[in-house]
Amino acid sequence: MKKLYALVLVMVAMVLNVQAQNDPKAKKILDAVSNTVKAYKTISASFSIKSLTSRGVNNGTKTGTIVTKGQKYVLKEGKTEILCDGAKTYNYDGSKTITVSAVEESGQTLTPQKILSGSYDKDFIYRLVGTKGNLHEIEMKPIDTRKNFSKVNIFVDKAKNMIVRAVILDKGNNTVQVSFSNMVPNKNLADNLFAFNPAKYPKDVEILD
Repeated sequence: MKKLYALVLVMVAMVLNVQAQNDPKAKKILDAVSNTVKAYKTISASFSIKSLTSRGVNNGTKTGTIVTKGQKYVLKEGKTEILCDGAKTYNYDGSKTITVSAVEESGQTLTPQKILSGSYDKDFIYRLVGTKGNLHEIEMKPIDTRKNFSKVNIFVDKAKNMIVRAVILDKGNNTVQVSFSNMVPNKNLADNLFAFNPAKYPKDVEILD
């Protein structure tokens, strides 16, 4: 019993230590982002993803669109598509395969939807790096070391309380830059837009559950 009690104390101390490291100024900004996103019924936006190797070699830029409604979203990038109905995520490779996973199983990556959501309190240690012009910059490091990235710097529009850019550093020191534009809140989006419908895809598509 004493060992169990000691273990509980250690775990509590670890949690308190993590919370203590979070910058209150950054938390205030992130809370404002989260409240703004929650106040919107829907959000639609365009995004671009630029990849750079650890040596600074440009691997190209991809563009796409995203629409969100609560925990549901549809992300399109060229012929590929990721649809989340709140419980499951359907990842279409743009050709012949749709991979289905539970929402929790897809939590190791940082998608445009997760960046846009602004919900970070439980997942990161964060601090305000600085403010330049109309943007706040916040550095965030994941508490869960199993994540496939080591840190992410997000840029928040001070006037709109929305994340407009994120720079993600993976564990191989490669960089991914995600930028958002044309953000429109409260568009009228039908619920069936976020429902998986196999009939929308090619007849020979393989569904991997």
